Amino acid sequence: MKQGKRTFVRSMLGAAAALAVAGAAWAQGQPVKIGLLATLEGPFAAGGADGMRGAELAVKQRGGVVAGRKIEIVKASSNANPDVAVNAVRKLVEQDKVDIVVGPLSGGEGIAVKDYSKTQPQATFINGGSGAQATTLVNPSPNFFRFNTEGAQWMVGLGKAAMNKGYKRVMVIAEDYAFPYSQVQGFMSEFCRLGGKVPVKAWVPLGGKDYASTIARIPKDVDALLVVLGGADAVNFLNQYEAAGGDKPMMGGSITVSQDVLNYRGKRRDSLVGTLSAGPLADAYDGAEWKAFVEDYKKNYPVSAGGYPSPSLFAFVYYVNMKAALDGLAAVNGDLSNNHAKYREALAKLELKTPTGIVKLDGNRQAIGTTFVTEVVKDAQGNLFNKVHSKVDNIDQLLGMKKEEFQVGSRDVPNCP
Repeated sequence: MKQGKRTFVRSMLGAAAALAVAGAAWAQGQPVKIGLLATLEGPFAAGGADGMRGAELAVKQRGGVVAGRKIEIVKASSNANPDVAVNAVRKLVEQDKVDIVVGPLSGGEGIAVKDYSKTQPQATFINGGSGAQATTLVNPSPNFFRFNTEGAQWMVGLGKAAMNKGYKRVMVIAEDYAFPYSQVQGFMSEFCRLGGKVPVKAWVPLGGKDYASTIARIPKDVDALLVVLGGADAVNFLNQYEAAGGDKPMMGGSITVSQDVLNYRGKRRDSLVGTLSAGPLADAYDGAEWKAFVEDYKKNYPVSAGGYPSPSLFAFVYYVNMKAALDGLAAVNGDLSNNHAKYREALAKLELKTPTGIVKLDGNRQAIGTTFVTEVVKDAQGNLFNKVHSKVDNIDQLLGMKKEEFQVGSRDVPNCP
């Protein structure tokens, strides 16, 4: 009788083990659902569409499969409004049941999605293009990762370049939300330290149409303008500034000289030639990995099919973050068990090979990486692109400052009137 019981127990244990193995194999073969959230409406619609292209390219490069698991993309759209972004990501996570979210695009959206991620421990959130400092620097979320450097990191080196150009007094014109605050902070922290002055900051609404009052405020004694406007906002400002006879030299925020802006066809477009800017990429960078990425992008998304002559900033950062999502999956052989415990550990330790170099994450799951100071030039075909002015590596989120000295950018911080 005892022998029979032991045989029965062994049989049950063996059956359970077999079921567990079969279940694990079944789970490994199931598709991984990735929610892809970008801003496809509003002022950043063109950039959001290119962001989608960049993310899709990373999936195409792996043949749509990682560790034997098919990658299933579920797309969602926002309009740069944080509430709209949260509603969109909530549908992805709670209704569509995605495993991973890649997105959003805009700064305020990123902060809102980061906060939402804390309520969804079963999903992993990886940034798309959002570049506000506070997303990872203030109350970070344990399941939110950002493999792109952010807005302030993108501007390192531009303050020094401005001073070398003779721009000692600069007016700032920027959209009034979290990402431009970060961009202005990154520029001013360096510019002010070197003796530069910013007598006027004009914060304008996102999605604004009329810049007449802002243009009227430009002092005669400033040497240049720092314009941190993106997408349709940048185009509207440039056209109105040209119509008003504006002649101040300009520097651009990272999104102001992205390909989605450089390819608009307004009269003011040519006057962007010579504009200094900074960001995580340079169209004319001669690195082998960058050139290969550009060629792959152009092959898959030619201008005739809606792509740009070179990937926009949004295509690049979405590509980087989606590549991280997929590389992390490969590192754990597709294992998303136990609320993605192994997967998140792998992401945190990942040394991500990007088209512009290696990216590592800090303790807040925020990228440390490279920034390019750039200058807008025109090629023989009339296309505008960014050539490399200088390059700064290994920029962390505190911009090289001590923690006690660092302040997150806001409307009033920094200040050097």
